[in-house]
Amino acid sequence: MEKVYSIVGARPQFVKAAAVAHAFARQADVEHHLIHTGQHFDENMSEVFFSELEIPAPRYRLSVSSLSHGAMTGRMLEQIEGIFLKNRPAVVIVYGDTNTTLAGALAAVKLHIPVAHVESGLRSKNRAMPEEINRIVTDHVSDLLFAPNETAVRQLRAEGLPEDKIHNVGDVMFDACLRYGNAVDTGQSILETLGLEPRGYVLATVHRAENTDSCERLAGILEGFRLSATLIILPLHPRTRDKIAAFGLSIPENVRVLEPVGFRAMLQLERNARCLATDSGGVQKEAFFMHRPCITMRDETEWTELVDSGWNVLVGVNAECIKAAIANATEPSAWPTFYGDGDASGKIVARILGLPALAQRINS
Repeated sequence: MEKVYSIVGARPQFVKAAAVAHAFARQADVEHHLIHTGQHFDENMSEVFFSELEIPAPRYRLSVSSLSHGAMTGRMLEQIEGIFLKNRPAVVIVYGDTNTTLAGALAAVKLHIPVAHVESGLRSKNRAMPEEINRIVTDHVSDLLFAPNETAVRQLRAEGLPEDKIHNVGDVMFDACLRYGNAVDTGQSILETLGLEPRGYVLATVHRAENTDSCERLAGILEGFRLSATLIILPLHPRTRDKIAAFGLSIPENVRVLEPVGFRAMLQLERNARCLATDSGGVQKEAFFMHRPCITMRDETEWTELVDSGWNVLVGVNAECIKAAIANATEPSAWPTFYGDGDASGKIVARILGLPALAQRINS
């Protein structure tokens, strides 16, 4: 039985890999396994996803976290390489733009194992972001480039990547949101648990290093929340919590802090929020999938089509701009189909199974 390995380590990757894992489950000739690098080690940011998204337990757990970029990537690379040497997968799938993504891709390509990159072709055009470097390098060493939209396809072509490697399959996050977003929970909803009214709050997330590692930027975001004078629900990333304390900053009284929540609970909170305020790439898209306007607290975004269509607005970390954007957030009348038909994962699996090397091994 041929094996395909997905390398995951962070919240958005768990969601994307869940969609792909469900598509592989329909294939009798291939086993799909997960390697969890441990990049997100908090239980609410990791373990809960495997249970609620019905992802098979990872075959390997590496527990590589809380290190510098170089140390983290190096240790992941070393350990993933050892797994590949022992098991020799037919194909390796990597997702997004984290250190986990880069380590998995480099380990595979150096062993001449085909690499498939899910969410290929995204660019912020800001090379100070470690994620930008990760996604550029990964694209240029991968054999299959699974782009989520036409913007990403154009970027890959502009960089001279071979046409036969590029495939616009749509967005696997859209698959996951369709699968889980309309699920009816048998228990109490998170809105009931928290005593929230639909459209009665703003949902916020803050975790990106460019914001959390800068006292000035993080202070600007918190001041923008304070000035908005509206209820803000903030599931707080552990790193952000630590940085707020380290910088001696305070959380405004109108901000209600939660522990990180699972994917289904997050979708409920997103769908019922008046708007979202975030620095997360994944949450920008989830807001769109849930038909909610989004305020992005960054200076640039990879999802430029959301800005162009009015579903997203870039505000940086200026407190007055954040305040104004929250006050003026409205839902545009048109909802364009940027991200495919909701079967990106099925298209990805079909392309992987069609790789000549894998098809030959399956049929031999």
